[in-house]
Amino acid sequence: MDDFASYSSKKEQTDWTKEAQKAAERYNGRNEAELTRDIFSRAAEGKRNGTLTNEQIDLFYSQFAPMLDGVKRKKLKKLIEQLKSM
Repeated sequence: MDDFASYSSKKEQTDWTKEAQKAAERYNGRNEAELTRDIFSRAAEGKRNGTLTNEQIDLFYSQFAPMLDGVKRKKLKKLIEQLKSM
């Protein structure tokens, strides 16, 4: 995943499965904690420097949540809520 903002464009909405596959390949072999830390740190940086909006965070969630099981979806939702409150 290059950045969260890339998930907000119309192009990504129709082609996001390819982006998701690329992101999955980059994180192959990493555990859930590493992935969570990376998502959070990238998003926190974007929120701090003004390049990431809550709308983009919601779009990211809506695109990736369907690929997760219930437990992982809840964890992602909690992470999203933390990011949006920053």
